[in-house]
Amino acid sequence: MHKLFTCLMLFCAATLLTGFTWGFASSNPCKDALELAGSLENMQGEVQIRQTEAKILSLCPDGAAGHYVSGLQLERVGNSDGAISEYRKALQQEPAFQLASGNLGLLYAQKGMTDEAMVDLARGLSASSNPRYHKAMARILAERKIYPLAIYHYDEASRKLPRDAEVFNGLADAYVATKQPEKALEAYRQALVADPNSVAAHIGIASIHLARKEQDKALESLKVAERSNPQNREIHLMLAAIYDKKGDAKSAEYQYLLGGKPKLAAVAPTQQKTGGDASLTGDPSGDIESILTAIKKNPASAPLYEKLGNLYRSSNKDTEAIAAYKEAIHLNSTNPEVYLNLGILQEKRSQLDEAVVSYKQAIRIKPDYADAHLRLADLRNKRGLYQEAVTHYGEFLKLKPDSPDIQLKLARIFARIKENALAIDAYNAFLKHSPENADANREIAALYRAKGDNDKAIEHYVKVLKKQKDDMETRNALVSLYVKNKQYDEITGLLKDTAEQFPDDPNNHYKLGLIYEFRKDYDNAIASYKKAVELKADHARSLNALGRLYMKTGRISEAKEMLEAAKKADPSLEETTVLLNNIRDDFNPEPHKITKHKKSRGKKAKKGSKSKKTKKTGKTSGKKPGRSSKKH
Repeated sequence: MHKLFTCLMLFCAATLLTGFTWGFASSNPCKDALELAGSLENMQGEVQIRQTEAKILSLCPDGAAGHYVSGLQLERVGNSDGAISEYRKALQQEPAFQLASGNLGLLYAQKGMTDEAMVDLARGLSASSNPRYHKAMARILAERKIYPLAIYHYDEASRKLPRDAEVFNGLADAYVATKQPEKALEAYRQALVADPNSVAAHIGIASIHLARKEQDKALESLKVAERSNPQNREIHLMLAAIYDKKGDAKSAEYQYLLGGKPKLAAVAPTQQKTGGDASLTGDPSGDIESILTAIKKNPASAPLYEKLGNLYRSSNKDTEAIAAYKEAIHLNSTNPEVYLNLGILQEKRSQLDEAVVSYKQAIRIKPDYADAHLRLADLRNKRGLYQEAVTHYGEFLKLKPDSPDIQLKLARIFARIKENALAIDAYNAFLKHSPENADANREIAALYRAKGDNDKAIEHYVKVLKKQKDDMETRNALVSLYVKNKQYDEITGLLKDTAEQFPDDPNNHYKLGLIYEFRKDYDNAIASYKKAVELKADHARSLNALGRLYMKTGRISEAKEMLEAAKKADPSLEETTVLLNNIRDDFNPEPHKITKHKKSRGKKAKKGSKSKKTKKTGKTSGKKPGRSSKKH
């Protein structure tokens, strides 16, 4: 018995102290749920998908598959942040769950977190040739000008998305960038098959023809586009340029007007003053005409083009504004705002490389231009060029030190590039302004934890829970830290609070039971285990724990009942098998052996003669004379 109780205590201590994971190994239902989750992406019928999801949640609501399904459902209602959290939880339990990785990668891509997106999309693609994963990966690679790989992923996506014009347009753009115009034309045509009104495809085809000086073919393509999209200014401006080259001034003037950019020669003089610095009326259209008239008289005036660009920009005429700013730059403008505004418009059109050049020019002219440093830093951060981003964020903070949001961006970059000491400093600078920010406290806590500063980590995790009581990741991290610090009162309080916050989760009651058991508070431990079993009748670990506790307290028949139930719920639990074997070995007497011995001696056998013979020969009919005699 002494050995048995020693064994039980060792089991309990190991359960509590080995990383405090408490062995939530996947049971067979959770394995079945994972297999069902893997089949969801190939299902077509809405009813079948919903039924399968419901079955997964019933089999393993708290496992990786359950969190994955919860993520899918949150995505459907547009809650991308909630979906990200669920996919992360799924991956915490099953790091090799590639479908969760792939879906997480898609959400990261939508948020512009391209580095994280590439990692998780690659994991997703290792298990599934999901066309959405290929499409998202292709976009990121194209943005980074890794065109051969972008072409591969666009091509893979197009096989299963034949009606997605965006895929074919992306593929065509990549072919254009790699100087493969024939393949680009074919891809643009496939985009038009998928969507006959695709402006990008029409313009792409026209651009290729123009590059080949095939004006008539370009004109034909743009006319079709014009009929489909009569409000598109870019189409009208391209048509105007072609008519100009063909000498059709009337058609060109008409298309320029439709494109919102009347030709300078066609603009009638206004009654405004038209000196070198044209007067402005406050009416954007009138002011534009006034400046155009002034430019006609003084075409080499960079300031006039600067003002024209500003007016176009304020009127949301981005194409015209870009043209005006470029003309001002061509005329050697030294106004840094021109370069900044041009960069902003280029960035708006996803012309990121051009925007970088514009911001750098603005900084060259004005080294202390805070807005240009910030814009350039944000672009470099998005592209994964972290050292350059750090440099420009740093310059911005020198100029505008009271910018906590930039401190947070800087902290996250330092954390990403493993400069943990710098990251902690930056997080602390941010937290001086926003001490209750849950995300920042969570992130700095993880850094302190990695550093081994458990007290600091606990301090920040506690702040997170004050703001977000439902943050289970933080609760689990706190439990682990409390265990390492042997703060058992804090563990008990935290687990009790968790069970109260999430009363319908049997795992929370099971964990609370474990700490009670470890502290030898058996009554509360039994109550917690029972609550877990009430919520989930086949909660194998709670059943096993009840059996273990009943053994400790001498309730052997109840212990056997609980352990048998645990074994049925999860045959893979090793502790259950060991405990059941101990019950059989130590609590099952064997009276049949003694009865058989008596019968063989006959009714007239006497105790004295038996004792005498035993003493004389030193043998009995039983295998273990000492043990059998004692039990008898």
